[in-house]
Amino acid sequence: MCQSCLSWYARCIAPYLVHAGCSANAFAHMRKRMIPRAEGIVVEVGFGSGLNLPYYDPARVERLVGIDPDGTMLGLAEPKSRSLPFDIECLRACGESLPLTDDFADTVVVTYAFCTILDPDAALTEIQRILRPTGRLIFIEHGLAEGPRCRRWQERLNRPWGSLAGGCHLNRDPLRLIRGAGFHLVEEERGRFPLPFWQLGSHYAGVAAPR
Repeated sequence: MCQSCLSWYARCIAPYLVHAGCSANAFAHMRKRMIPRAEGIVVEVGFGSGLNLPYYDPARVERLVGIDPDGTMLGLAEPKSRSLPFDIECLRACGESLPLTDDFADTVVVTYAFCTILDPDAALTEIQRILRPTGRLIFIEHGLAEGPRCRRWQERLNRPWGSLAGGCHLNRDPLRLIRGAGFHLVEEERGRFPLPFWQLGSHYAGVAAPR
């Protein structure tokens, strides 16, 4: 596929495919469990099309700042944002360079985004910077499978999958990335996706604290 076609696909097709895929029950189930725990001033890195919005607890959230580099995805989120009872601000920016001050957030939420961020180490450094010392990172991710057979297929599929799925990497290890950035994993869990999503490997979720 030519470069111009890839660019058109990334702007006009991929955001809608990612939105549809990430709306599946396999993802919604984990969002429902983890997102209500966010509190105070919340920053969501990889805000996308706002699929987490229905799961925030209005009694716990003071303000929400959504960060995403994709204008199409933010446009999909806008109608949902208007109906919520707390203040929401959406910023078009990359996770590697968050336009926020130090110690800004009580909670940072990242869901299914470390797979697409170009430099997840830099993004995690930024998350450390904007989190208050008592703050928490809540994450839900997919990544490297436990079984060697699935891992081999993830490596084979990684490049074509990324071209189709908005730059998503199948072979990243989110727990290793989070630990490597200096976070302390307060809670962590790992599960399996249902068969239609086998290529996504393991399903990770947890809470991490800055050191």
